[in-house]
Amino acid sequence: MTSMFDQYEQASQRFKGTGGSTIRPEMSTTGFIHMKLEEEPPIFSKQKVNFSPKDRITHLAVSSELLVLTMANNILLRIDLRKPDNSQEIELGKYMSHLKLNDLFLDPLGHHLLLSFSSRNTETPAELLYLSHKTTKLKQPNKFKGHEITAVGWNFGNDSDITTGPILLGTSKGLIFETEIALDGDRIFQSSLEQYWRQLPTYLPLYGAREADGLVFDIGKGDNTPITGLEFHRVPDSEKYFVLVTTPNRLYQFIGYVTNSDEKPLLQQIFNSYLTVPESFQDIPSSLKYSRLQFYYPNPKGLPKTFAWLTEPGIFYGQLDMSGRDSVMTNSQLLQYIPPNSGAPLAFVITEFHALLLYADHVKGISLLNHELVFEDVYNESFGKLVNITQDPVKGIIWVFTEKVVFRYKVCREERNVWQVYVEKGEFELAKQYCKDNPAHIDQVLVKQAEMYFNNKQYEKSAVHYAETQSSFEEIALKFLQVWQIEALKTFLKKKLEGLKHQDKTQITMIVIWVIELFLNQLGTLRDEGMENSAEYVSLQKELDSFLARPQVTECVKNNRSTVYDLMASHGDKHNLIKLTIMNKDFERVIRHHIHKNNYLEALHVLKSQNRKELFYQFAPALMQFVPKQMVDALISQGRGLSPAKLLPALVTIDDDQAGEAVRYLENCVHSLGCQQQAIHNYLLSLYARLKPQSLMDYLAMQGQDASMVCYDIHYALRLCQERNLTEACVQLSALLGLWESAVDLALTVDVKLAKHTASLPQNDPELRKKLWLKIAKHVVREKDDIQQAMQFLQQCDLIKIEDILPFFSDFVTIDHFKDAICTSLQEYNQHIQDLKEEMEEATKSAQVIREEIQAFRNRYAFVEARDGCSICELQLLMRPFYLFPCGHRFHSDCLLTELNPMLPPRKRNKLHDLQRQLATFSARDDNVSMGSATLSARDQVKSDIDSIIASECLYCGEMMIRAIDRPFIEDEDYEQVMKEWE
Repeated sequence: MTSMFDQYEQASQRFKGTGGSTIRPEMSTTGFIHMKLEEEPPIFSKQKVNFSPKDRITHLAVSSELLVLTMANNILLRIDLRKPDNSQEIELGKYMSHLKLNDLFLDPLGHHLLLSFSSRNTETPAELLYLSHKTTKLKQPNKFKGHEITAVGWNFGNDSDITTGPILLGTSKGLIFETEIALDGDRIFQSSLEQYWRQLPTYLPLYGAREADGLVFDIGKGDNTPITGLEFHRVPDSEKYFVLVTTPNRLYQFIGYVTNSDEKPLLQQIFNSYLTVPESFQDIPSSLKYSRLQFYYPNPKGLPKTFAWLTEPGIFYGQLDMSGRDSVMTNSQLLQYIPPNSGAPLAFVITEFHALLLYADHVKGISLLNHELVFEDVYNESFGKLVNITQDPVKGIIWVFTEKVVFRYKVCREERNVWQVYVEKGEFELAKQYCKDNPAHIDQVLVKQAEMYFNNKQYEKSAVHYAETQSSFEEIALKFLQVWQIEALKTFLKKKLEGLKHQDKTQITMIVIWVIELFLNQLGTLRDEGMENSAEYVSLQKELDSFLARPQVTECVKNNRSTVYDLMASHGDKHNLIKLTIMNKDFERVIRHHIHKNNYLEALHVLKSQNRKELFYQFAPALMQFVPKQMVDALISQGRGLSPAKLLPALVTIDDDQAGEAVRYLENCVHSLGCQQQAIHNYLLSLYARLKPQSLMDYLAMQGQDASMVCYDIHYALRLCQERNLTEACVQLSALLGLWESAVDLALTVDVKLAKHTASLPQNDPELRKKLWLKIAKHVVREKDDIQQAMQFLQQCDLIKIEDILPFFSDFVTIDHFKDAICTSLQEYNQHIQDLKEEMEEATKSAQVIREEIQAFRNRYAFVEARDGCSICELQLLMRPFYLFPCGHRFHSDCLLTELNPMLPPRKRNKLHDLQRQLATFSARDDNVSMGSATLSARDQVKSDIDSIIASECLYCGEMMIRAIDRPFIEDEDYEQVMKEWE
């Protein structure tokens, strides 16, 4: 049960605490809600040790959880805190009668203990006793008799429990000794406890020197200045050592190198270098007769990070930097006592960020960072006066003892509020390190850092840090707008954009559009000032290009392209608009923009720079109206990549003045690309009819006279030519349609030669050709009354005779004009009659020969012997019905049918199968049924039809065998089976 005094102590401690762990209201942001779920434990939590001493406690030392204390009853108590029940008591009575215990010195591992005694009178010399943790017997190093040891520099690199390794001892007279104390088991090493000892010729302010028989140095130049603190360390992985020594008013440092670690004394090599070089020290005037030197170790086995020296004005402390050549102390400063008139403490210890000062009745905790009082613990008088405060260098636990009670302080997250201190000091990077990944704390640090940069007019840096906070977006943006820092605002927006996730599409869109607007506004201002070629404009343009090239921005622009395009168009920034549309492959937008601005050539240039056919179809009508020549050149350059039929709407829009460009493109399609689309040919034909009639005739001639091979619509062409009164073209088109008489009639209205040419075209129809020529002859005779030209027709057309054209002449024409023609005609008739007589005689002779061969064939016969076999199955022929051919081949009827069936054409094969079914029907009737002659005649007729198919020719000698010359011996469907049979 907690006593009333303990409850009072706890209440007193809480009351004196400063509550430094709370979140400061001026550093809060809107991004986080600060709420504690439970009360944090104090940084320094005190606990009373369950120990009741038998007498007043005089001294106490703790290292590696080994506690050693002495009491006024001359008892030394040694307690292993891991096994507190197994304490050891050691009697000091025989020494205390003539000596006075000044201090206890325990090494960091708790293996070695030194007890420093001073004499109670002038006759008794001071002494030093040694106690190993392995024994309870005190040992006395003889070499140190008469020297009052006031400070010990332990060897932190030693981990042996039987030897101390080289250590330094400081005396009340300012002397420094180096020695090594060792035990061999429980026996003293050789005849002396110390292996060696040497008074170091340390270059503390030298007074004089004696010879080697006990040479010493006087620190205070005649005044016995005691050494109050002493510590040395070796820099890892090097031969460098440093030693720190304090007196009541000075702090010395010695730096040197030990080249031979086997040479004893070890540190003699360091101090030798200061025999000729002035010492380095920090002098702080002090009237105190005592001082303390303390260190903070981040790692028990490593080097100290911080040193602290107790003086009358305050605690002089700083960092230790091992890389220094002339000094290892850096960032040194003086921590004044709070309040200033409180006086110097009795003792103190330091942690990483605090110093605990021990006074007679209370303990104060002061921050080493901002020198503020963060902790105060008042002790009740019932515990007695506070005697000392010490710290376990390995475990870090702080021990405080009064004359009656022992307390210990546990340090709990003392760095929890360090970040706030660093923020107040403006050391923001250090503050971030101590936020311990707490986003709320980091946010506050960033806010303060951003505000500091903003107040210092470093707006760019301020924007970067504001973007990392959770502060109100609108407030920060407005803040930069109020001071019109557009660059800083852009930086803030871009950094905010980097922190957004993919699903934050609304925020991304807003920021991207805003940043683009800022860029366009800046570029527009420079253009208005005529600075389009300036370095500032180029740099700003590159910055915009870099921003648009970000994947996040590119995706946003693609999703909101209309808005971005409209924004750029409103600023008149066609350069970026074109570049962006090209980057997004949105050529339609940029072409439409150029056309809207009447920049047709630029629109055509963009159109040609890509290979999207649909854009050509879409914008060709507009461009054809204004830049037809250039547009046609572009269309021709595309070759077969474009469909001419889809470009017809564009070609139709061209007026007559520029229609020649449409003709040029269509001629390219027809002649170069070989286009056969009827619409293309029809439109080209219409342009020819309207603009180039002569080219129309060339085109029609090129298309030919075969109506099935021409590519245009003949009826459309004829109607078009009729509307345009193109008679010659109508002649040719009428001829294509087979309207020969109309064609000749039209040709006669133009030229007789054209009519003759037209009449000569139907080569496969002599009657029609004769009729057409007679029409021409009639026209010549009756219309022109040109008998001589009419007579020439007899030579030009072999189908016309004199008698054909005679009816066309009038009754008054004399025969003299036809005399030669009539004679020629009579001669031709006579020759024709003679040829007919010869043909009749030859026909008569041929008929007589045929009659004789038929009569001879009727009397022909052949012999079939009993041993004769079928030419197919080779069985006896007379066993079944058979066929005998004049060539001598003999076949069973069924064998012949089987072999012949695959060779027959499908039509004959189907007819044969039908006849066989009919024959089977006749054969299936009952023999007893009386059948009339009609029935018998029908059966014989069926058999006769079958014979006409089967026996029309020999299987081996007829034409069927010749036609089957390319037929394989083995059919495809039988190949596999035959191959298996042969295996």
